[in-house]
Amino acid sequence: MPMQSSDLSRILADGRHSRRDFLGRAAAAGISVSALNLMMAHSAYAANPVRGGILRIGLAGGTATDSLDPALASASVPNNIGRTWGEELVELTVSGELRPKLATEWSSSKDAKVWTFKIRKGVQFHNGKEMTPDDVVATMERHSGADTKSGALGIMRGVASVKRDGDNVVFILKDPNADLPYLLNDFHLLIQPNGGKDNPTAAIGTGPYKLGSYEPGVRYVGTRFANYWAANVRGFAEQVEFIVLNDTTARMAALQSGRVHMINRVDPKVVDMIKNVPGVSIQTASGRAHYVMIMQCNGAPFNNPDLRLAMKYATDRKEMVEKILRGYGSVGNDTPINSAYPLFSELPQRQFDPDKAAFHFKKSGYKDAVILRTSEVAFPGAVDAAQLLQASAAKAGIKVEVKREPGDGYWNEVWNKQPFCMSYWEGRPVQDQMFSTAYISGADWNESKFINPAFDKMVIAARGELNPTKRKQLYQDMSLMVSNEGGTIVPMFNDTIAAIGPKVKGWVKNPNMEMMGYMAASECWLEG
Repeated sequence: MPMQSSDLSRILADGRHSRRDFLGRAAAAGISVSALNLMMAHSAYAANPVRGGILRIGLAGGTATDSLDPALASASVPNNIGRTWGEELVELTVSGELRPKLATEWSSSKDAKVWTFKIRKGVQFHNGKEMTPDDVVATMERHSGADTKSGALGIMRGVASVKRDGDNVVFILKDPNADLPYLLNDFHLLIQPNGGKDNPTAAIGTGPYKLGSYEPGVRYVGTRFANYWAANVRGFAEQVEFIVLNDTTARMAALQSGRVHMINRVDPKVVDMIKNVPGVSIQTASGRAHYVMIMQCNGAPFNNPDLRLAMKYATDRKEMVEKILRGYGSVGNDTPINSAYPLFSELPQRQFDPDKAAFHFKKSGYKDAVILRTSEVAFPGAVDAAQLLQASAAKAGIKVEVKREPGDGYWNEVWNKQPFCMSYWEGRPVQDQMFSTAYISGADWNESKFINPAFDKMVIAARGELNPTKRKQLYQDMSLMVSNEGGTIVPMFNDTIAAIGPKVKGWVKNPNMEMMGYMAASECWLEG
């Protein structure tokens, strides 16, 4: 009987064979080089996976208005679902490195202004069509067009053109960017047939699961795609089912009863209780995730810089970390960048200072109550955090009125629209992507409406700066500018906290985004 790829996976996983021995066995088995590289990259967690069963996931962060268009994905549920049916050109490892996905290799010109990606052959879409470089080009065009509403627009604006060159796709940039491959891991940039131009909400991609029945804000079901190109490392369950459970108590109950096998967004205040549930384990990861309170700078009342500073000084970050995160996170400093980023520089920590808050509030001339909108779906403990701000601001003579909004519709009707609201970010692998997505002028997700031409110029300069010392200084300057002048209060960086049942295997600590970088449904399996 010829050796199968599953046999090779076990050989690689047990660690008793040399790389040369493994390569020889792989060649004898007729395993392609690309498949071999993928197997070796995933060997740390893909040992002896069990196929079959229905993997059920309970998720917070979904509403009835969620779209299946990856360009519009902005919350946990569509992001988790998207990475079961769709894939990007590259993927990010748990150690923060890039490895091939739908692109097998890439290279750049010496000035990092022209990037060439070789597109994987033999990959099939769920509709039976083979993926081609033309589909990649069309995808990038759709996310960078003049009328796009894509969350990736901030990073795509640096691309002058994308074209096909045989089996390759060539990106020609407006300015040099040494981080372009990292940007193409953005979860909006799922490759679709003809780029999704024909039907962006069809959820047809190259991923391990083909989306079947679904009801936005309620339930989604995906079935294993029989012709998936990387079936040896993803797509072990026969089906994946996502159940939207925005209520914390409901998610916990579903996990305890076995209705679901894993849940996201475990509230830190219930972690100890969940730890006592037989067979259930807590999975945490520290990284770039952070909670935010967003003041929009382009309109009243927060177009007043003194009012923004008043609210920043009125925020007791240490109290929030202690009472909201309960040890599962760290103090923020009104910038989205922390020590998890490769070119991080420490800034002077802004402290809770009622006197400075009162000074800037009086200087602003604003006399009314500040209205802060929040919801349980914003992040675990968001309502409690809003009330803490209300109490700390009162010590500076600032009245904060907390308006609790319903979870359904929060991301469409409140976030990115109301002058002051709460939200969360899971961060990005590099500074350029974080700043380009949420802070550069014109980015669709510039939620604080921070418009600063000097900042934009620094972002572009840092992209093309190949000297790491100079680049680090630029990023420090940008963080300082955002912290002092921006409209975003970053009180805390949060650990991601999930919980899994006793049957779940293959879980890996991943600091990139929640639920194993949104890959838990695709890369975990069930035993027992």
